[in-house]
Amino acid sequence: MPFELFIAIRYLKAKRKEGFISLVSFLAIAGVAVGVMALVIVISVMSGAETSFREKILGLEPHLLVMNYAGKFDNYHESVNKILSMKHVDNASPILFSQIMLRSASSFTGAMLRGIDPGSKVKLIKGFSPEELQIALKISDLTNKYPGVIIGKQLAMSLGVTQGSKIILMSPAGIISPMGNIPSMSRFQVTGIFESGMYEYDSALIYVHIFEAQKITGIKNGISAIGVWVDDIFSVDVLKNKILSILDYKFYVRDWMDINKSLFSALKLEKTAMFIILTLIIFVAAFNIASALMMMVMEKTKDIAVLKAMGATDKIVRRIFIIKGMIIGTLGTLIGTISGVIICFLLMRYEFIHLPEAYPFRTLPVELNLMDVIVIAVSALFICFVSTIYPSSKASKMDPVEALRYG
Repeated sequence: MPFELFIAIRYLKAKRKEGFISLVSFLAIAGVAVGVMALVIVISVMSGAETSFREKILGLEPHLLVMNYAGKFDNYHESVNKILSMKHVDNASPILFSQIMLRSASSFTGAMLRGIDPGSKVKLIKGFSPEELQIALKISDLTNKYPGVIIGKQLAMSLGVTQGSKIILMSPAGIISPMGNIPSMSRFQVTGIFESGMYEYDSALIYVHIFEAQKITGIKNGISAIGVWVDDIFSVDVLKNKILSILDYKFYVRDWMDINKSLFSALKLEKTAMFIILTLIIFVAAFNIASALMMMVMEKTKDIAVLKAMGATDKIVRRIFIIKGMIIGTLGTLIGTISGVIICFLLMRYEFIHLPEAYPFRTLPVELNLMDVIVIAVSALFICFVSTIYPSSKASKMDPVEALRYG
């Protein structure tokens, strides 16, 4: 065992009369452990919330939206085929957006209409397979009197409708008559109700077949955007530029991060703020480490003098107290990291913390990220190391003659 480590461990095991120093060391270890544990848990919860929001949003939204500066556009089939031929593109499908008014037997409200092509082999709505979409989003023909519509759960509750109910869709873009603009109206049957977990979607979004959407909005063969789904959602920025390079200048592309930038920026800011705030707990514990080392320097004045008289250099004395402080910091970091990881696994496994209905999550979302844990542990150890610099420097500069005389 190295000489400095041997002395540091001996100093850590305080004698009975020096029990107070031992208590301070214990409190320093406990402080670091609590701070690291809190950081691991909170950062994991914030990561879980970010992932949960992303999954909910991408359960209804495409990864990329290819749009036209002119607004609605037609002759999109060639562009869709070009995009589908690209590497890392899983699927592409036309989408038509429009504001709409809904009327049921008991209520009247506005909503956002989304016309989609259920023939696309992509999961356009969370909870509905492509086959189920083809059945639900039927169009009006000789066998189907009413076309199908899928609406959000909250919207269905506000309208007072259930699956099988009839509702009327009214589009402001109707026909022009001598009496003025007459809204276009069509009766639909509720064939599906989706629940994304996001109130903004569940309370304002409806899906119909793109053919029915074009018919009610009066946009013949027109669409609003081409939705693109990729194999890696975090590579959309690179793929966005490649898509633009194969299309003409009239098009622009927005990815899922651009569309939801405010939400994910807020989550990232909260995660950073929580990291900084909870790191202060570790700083407080680091002050305890510095206090414990300073008290030990004062208590061990004679020992330091004897060590120097026997030939110990300033560097050796400095190392002794740095090692002692780092033992405290390492123990605290190790205990805190293990405790935090165990609690996170328990939260993920048993989900014993349930949240009120006001939150978009039913239980506390937790995602344990190895890199986050490593960053927290390394940051804690660095803070603990910094806290040992002044006490160890003070001990190393002690004059052995003065220490023996007045110690």
